[in-house]
Amino acid sequence: MSSALAPSTTGAQSPGAAQRQLVVILGDQLSPALSSLQAADKARDRVLIAELADETTYVRHHKKKIAFLFSAMRHFAEELRAAGWTVDYVPLDAPGNSGNFTGEVARAVAAHQPERIVVTEAGEWRVAQMLAGWQDAMGLPVEILPDTRFICPLPVFRAWADGRKQLRMEYFYRDMRRRTGLLMDGDQPTGGQWNFDAENRKSAAPDLFMPRPPVFAPDSVTQDVLALVAQRCADHFGDLEPFGFAVTRRDAEAAFAAFVARALPRFGDYQDAMLIGEPFLYHAVIAQYLNCGLLDPLAVCREVERAFRAGHVPINAAEGFIRQIIGWREYVRGIYWLKMPGYARSNVLEHTRPLPEFYWTGETEMACVRASITQTRQHAYAHHIQRLMVTGTFALLAGVDPHALHEWYLSVYADAYEWVELPNTVGMSQFADGGLLASKPYAASGAYINRMSNYCATCRFDVKQRTGPQACPFNALYWDFIARHRGKIGGNPRMAQMVRTYDKFAEDEQGRIAQSAAAILAKL
Repeated sequence: MSSALAPSTTGAQSPGAAQRQLVVILGDQLSPALSSLQAADKARDRVLIAELADETTYVRHHKKKIAFLFSAMRHFAEELRAAGWTVDYVPLDAPGNSGNFTGEVARAVAAHQPERIVVTEAGEWRVAQMLAGWQDAMGLPVEILPDTRFICPLPVFRAWADGRKQLRMEYFYRDMRRRTGLLMDGDQPTGGQWNFDAENRKSAAPDLFMPRPPVFAPDSVTQDVLALVAQRCADHFGDLEPFGFAVTRRDAEAAFAAFVARALPRFGDYQDAMLIGEPFLYHAVIAQYLNCGLLDPLAVCREVERAFRAGHVPINAAEGFIRQIIGWREYVRGIYWLKMPGYARSNVLEHTRPLPEFYWTGETEMACVRASITQTRQHAYAHHIQRLMVTGTFALLAGVDPHALHEWYLSVYADAYEWVELPNTVGMSQFADGGLLASKPYAASGAYINRMSNYCATCRFDVKQRTGPQACPFNALYWDFIARHRGKIGGNPRMAQMVRTYDKFAEDEQGRIAQSAAAILAKL
């Protein structure tokens, strides 16, 4: 992280100094425990929250994502007012709304003449650059405070990463377990091992009982937002209604409590499963609440640990959930700030193909891709295996530009912010960073999807055929990927065997693979 963009105390006064402050709260900072609020005095300071046109269009976000955030922001403003804060809230359609962060801060400074500005550090690089320019632009001291909602401070992550040849999440995760004490018995992991992921790969049968996440009826505030988004963002991706996200802290906590009670006991077993018509299965569907501040990550982990200690859920479910939060979520944030801004353009495999149009329309004969994109259009949601092993794997095999895929993921999911989505796409999904984040490319043929889902049973393609017009496109593209990149992946211990397997194919079979892959790619 550049020192120019790091949290600073530029112009900071002593805690007792009575200065009028403008407290700027960004749209993903909807927490009363926010460091900027902790550094303010509700008796004299003023809070600014604004809906900004720039934030809806720097990528064209899913309509449901925009509606969720605007409604959550409006409800948070009311939460702050009820707690005694003076809040300036600027709706998207307010007269004079400049449409961008800097413009709205400048308007507030002109209107209220604060003596300083306080803000919690931004989650995204581009916004951090804006914040870094406010002091010069406004002619006021600007204090940028650390985001204490995360469990691992960025300086701690940088210290952990310093000097390591490999930045593997598993070792970071073990340190986080020790740091938090979660699922620890003394200095040893509960259950005698750190990771129970081997138990979390069951394929789901269609007759499993699937608890659905709670649906919250839109109140008058949300209805106003839905009307606004329908008018202003009509040409954006995705279905706006029906809308059932929680938009208040109380409802987000109720959604999480429902997950713990009804779905968490089987979450571990079936977290990698995929079923037609079951977009949620046993997943929590709370990432959008965590990432905007309606839920606290450490608090939800401690609640899951309590459920385990009480005998309500098995160890593989509790450990799998906690690993996603204190392990993976914190880890990708650390990687993002360690490697930006250049990380966004990583492209080791030199993939340049445009994103296929069916990523926006869902109109494809591949049942797995169609199901994943259709539910994304409907819900602004798909779980991690659908993202990694369906839409992500197809893009990897087809040689899609990783930056184009990154912008798609950032656009279409309600939980997507660049700090979490970019490393998952560039590093985990597309191997564009050359293995900094993932130990192997997540390339797979149709056999994996067939094993973990029921998509293939209704697909017009045959998952058992490798080549030809009826063959699953993932199959020929997988072996073509191996052939194209053998020089870059042949030395990878987890891929070398697949290169050797390809080399054993007869020459005419290799030719059929190349021909089938070329025919598939030509249609894109």
